[in-house]
Amino acid sequence: MFAQAQFLSEKEHQIIHSESIRILEEVGALFHSKKALTILKKNGAKVDPQSKIAKISAEMVKEALKTAPKSFICGARVSDKDFALPSSFSGYVLDNGGIFTRDFKTGERRIANAQDNYEFLRVFDEMKLATMVWGTSVQEPEPYNLIRKILTAYMYSSLHIQDELSHPKEVPFIIEGLEAILGSSDAVRQRKLFSVVYCTLAPLVHEGHMCDAYLDLIEYEQPVCVFPMTCAGSTGPGSLFSNIALGNAEALSSLVLFQMAKPGCPLIYGDASGSTNFSSGGFLEGSPEMVLQTAARGEMARFYGLPNEQAGCLTDAKEHGAQAVMEKMITTLPLAMSGVDLIQGPGALETSNMMTLEQIVVDDEIACMCKRLKDGVDISEAKNYFEDIRDVKPGGHFLTQPSTLKACRSSEFFMPQLADRNSCDQWVALGRPDIYDRARKKVEEILASPQKNPLPDDVIGELEDIMRRADEELK
Repeated sequence: MFAQAQFLSEKEHQIIHSESIRILEEVGALFHSKKALTILKKNGAKVDPQSKIAKISAEMVKEALKTAPKSFICGARVSDKDFALPSSFSGYVLDNGGIFTRDFKTGERRIANAQDNYEFLRVFDEMKLATMVWGTSVQEPEPYNLIRKILTAYMYSSLHIQDELSHPKEVPFIIEGLEAILGSSDAVRQRKLFSVVYCTLAPLVHEGHMCDAYLDLIEYEQPVCVFPMTCAGSTGPGSLFSNIALGNAEALSSLVLFQMAKPGCPLIYGDASGSTNFSSGGFLEGSPEMVLQTAARGEMARFYGLPNEQAGCLTDAKEHGAQAVMEKMITTLPLAMSGVDLIQGPGALETSNMMTLEQIVVDDEIACMCKRLKDGVDISEAKNYFEDIRDVKPGGHFLTQPSTLKACRSSEFFMPQLADRNSCDQWVALGRPDIYDRARKKVEEILASPQKNPLPDDVIGELEDIMRRADEELK
């Protein structure tokens, strides 16, 4: 029996949907892309060319939901790591924060560079529940454009790569890189090794160049993860209900656009709602209100029958420690228990402005613990040990039973890699290690070992040539 959590009733799902439709029909969404406005108008939207606002009808949403795929596979560079959507368990996406890091050797907070990015990718690639990579926001060396960041990710990760594009000129470079890895344009379409995150600008705005880039990219059948980031109390209304409805309206407007442009375009229904720090006006990710919203939007994705990816495993803590673990657990467990397909956030600290190697490892342990809770209790006849109870009799023990030996090596009992379960004396003798000490040792082991599943040298050479040309042409 799987353990489950639900945050909205079926009636409340319908209320959110109806309110979102009301927003789209009466308020509309602003599209800075002329191409998008043309597509929407052709398909029945009421478009005001002066304000660039398109009002989208319930019927348009209904038609878009008919053509949006309900399942597909996000391919990984190593096919054993392909991820089928929807999933029976929550996979994890490396967070796109990481403008800053804590230097692994000195502990100094500094801007993340290309070497840090390589190491983030290497470490995450060996985590148990690692599924996708949305690479860190590398600032040095300059220029470190999106093409270089994305194609580099394929060199150091065996997983599916997910990122943003900012301009249509970037699309040919990405497709050329994917063809170099996979060998043909047909394989690019079939394997779906790359997906893009489409962040609308709250409230209800679609950026022009990004929108145009994705309208080009979907011709190659790469998935789009629509990812509203409405913040209750600042870029969104000051109630969780209305903020959920607003983010849902933004996602539906994206769904309509991409399905009208290319029916059958694979979409992931995402969300990264936040709440406002009312003492400063800042964006909060580690709050209970954040995960209540993202869990609700995950349920809305299932209400529409669509694969989903929600922001979670997040914290506003600035350092490793109790606050980070507490907030990451509370922003992961509800999503895992409610059946979210993908959780985006591992490795991030400081409201996704920082990434550290140790936190990637700690977050994987949090994820594994949450999965164990989600997996629930096996009530099958195979787990009925009545015969053992009868054999042991009152007053005995079960330590020497064959079933106990089998159990201690099974997945039914979670065995942590970081959490300490020794006696106090044993823990003191080991030097009083905490979970971050053990995470640090794991990082050292990974970085000291040869890279697993490297790309062939000739493919790396092709990618480096593509990146050099992108550096020049995309200045």
